[in-house]
Amino acid sequence: MTADNDNNIQSQGLYVWQADNLLATTAVLDGHWQFDKKQAESNHDAIKPISSTRIATDTRTIKAGDIFLALTGDNFDGHDYLNIAIEKGAVAAIVSRPISTTDTHGIPQLIVNDTRLALGQLAAYRRQQHKNLTVIAITGSSGKTTCKEMLGSIFGRLAPTLITRGNLNNDLGVPMMLLELSDYHRYAILELGANHIGEIAYTTEIVQPDVACILNIGTAHLGEFGSREGICQTKAEIYHTLSDAQFAIVPDKDDFTNQLRRIAEKYTSHVIGFGNTDVSASHLDVEPERSEFKLHIGNQVHDINLPLAGEHNVNNALAAAACAYALNIDISDIVVGLENARPAKGRLNSQLLGMHRLIDDTYNANPHSVRAAAKVLAAQTGTQVMVLGDIAELGEAAISEHQSLGRTIATTGIDVLLCVGEYAPYTVAGAQEISAISAHAFADKDSLLAYLQSYLQAQQAQSCTVLFKGSRSMEMETLINALVEE
Repeated sequence: MTADNDNNIQSQGLYVWQADNLLATTAVLDGHWQFDKKQAESNHDAIKPISSTRIATDTRTIKAGDIFLALTGDNFDGHDYLNIAIEKGAVAAIVSRPISTTDTHGIPQLIVNDTRLALGQLAAYRRQQHKNLTVIAITGSSGKTTCKEMLGSIFGRLAPTLITRGNLNNDLGVPMMLLELSDYHRYAILELGANHIGEIAYTTEIVQPDVACILNIGTAHLGEFGSREGICQTKAEIYHTLSDAQFAIVPDKDDFTNQLRRIAEKYTSHVIGFGNTDVSASHLDVEPERSEFKLHIGNQVHDINLPLAGEHNVNNALAAAACAYALNIDISDIVVGLENARPAKGRLNSQLLGMHRLIDDTYNANPHSVRAAAKVLAAQTGTQVMVLGDIAELGEAAISEHQSLGRTIATTGIDVLLCVGEYAPYTVAGAQEISAISAHAFADKDSLLAYLQSYLQAQQAQSCTVLFKGSRSMEMETLINALVEE
C-alpha cells in the first residue's frame, strides 16, 4: 500500500483488514489461510501482504482492493462467483471450502467453517474495536424504519451517525451495516428484525447496544413464532446483553408491557417507559399529513410539530425521544430532530393525482401497521379508499387475521376497501360483518387497477384519498406507478 493510500485511509477513518486480524477474528471458526498453489509455487517470496478496508458479499458491488466473503443461501452460492470477484480486483476471499481459480495468480483464501458466522464474527470484532461508539438498537413488530429515521434525524445533527440502510436488519444485514463503521462514527442506529427465534439474540450479541428499545409486540411473522407470546420472547432478546450501565426502553401501552419490563429489569435497573410514564404525549392533534402534540420528558414539556401523520407515528416519536433521553441528549436537540424527521420511501408518502390524493404506505405490512394505516386514512378528507394486498408470514393464523383486519378496517368508517390476493375474500367478509362498507376482493392487481381507475374517473365531484398497503411480496407500489403513468 502506498503512502498516499495510507493517508487517504486514515483521513476517512477506515478500518484496515489484514491477514493477522482476519485470522484472529475467525479463529473460533477454524479460520486458516490457503494461498493459491500457482501463486505459491511461482512467486512464494513475493506474496503481497493483504490489506483492505472493505469486505463485500456481492460481486455486483465489489471494487478493486475489496475482500470477497462468499455467502451461501437456499438459492445461491457465493463460492460460484469467486472468479468474478478476482476479475474485479478482490485481494482475498473468505470461503467455507477452498476454490480452485481460473486466474493464474489466484488470491489468498481464508477458509472458515461457516461464512455466515464469519460475517458476524467480523462485525462483532469491528464493533469491539470502536470504544467511542454508542449503539442504539431498536426492534418491534412495526414502526422500526420510521423510528430509525427519527433517531437518525436527532443524532445525525450531533455527530457522525451510522444508520441502518433499507432493510438490512437480519442476521446478514446487521453485520453488513456494522462493517461500514468508520472511526469517525460516534453513534450507530441499528434496526434489528427477526424472522425466527434466536435471530435477535444473535444480532444483539454482535452489536452490543448501549440502548435497547422495543416499539411494540404485534403479529408480524406470526406463522414463524406461533403466538404473540413467542414474538414477545423473541423481541425481548434485545435486552439480554444489557448491564446496569445501559438502558432498556419499554412501550407503556402494549399488551406485553409488564412482561417486557420484567425481562428488561433482569439485566438493567435503567428501564425507561414511553407512552405513559417517563416519556409521553398530551394534547394530540393528528392532521392528515402531520401531528402536533406536547412532549413530556421527565419534568420538561415541549411542543412538537411532527411532519408525519398518524397516532402510531407519535408513538414512534416517543420511542425515539426515550432513546435520546437515556443518553442525556438535550431536549431542544430532540425537538429539532423530531421536527426535521422525514418519512422513508413507501411510508405514508403522499402525492396528488388530479383532484385525488394517493398515499404510498407500501414498504411492507403486518396486521399492526395495517390497522395504523386505516386510522390515518380515516382522518383524511374526501372519499376514503383503502387498497390492501395480502399480509404474508401469518402461517395458520392467515385466514383469521385477515378476517379480523377486515372487521377493524370497517370500524374506522372509511368508505371503500379494495383487497387483492389469496386472502382478499376473507378481509372483505370480515369488513362486511361490521358495516355496509363498499368492499371488494380481486384475484389479481390488474383487475383491481381497472376497477380503481374507473372508480376514480367517476368521482368527478368528489375528491378521493387512496391509501395503498400490503406485504413487500405484493409490490403494491406498482398500482400507484400505473395510476400515475396513466
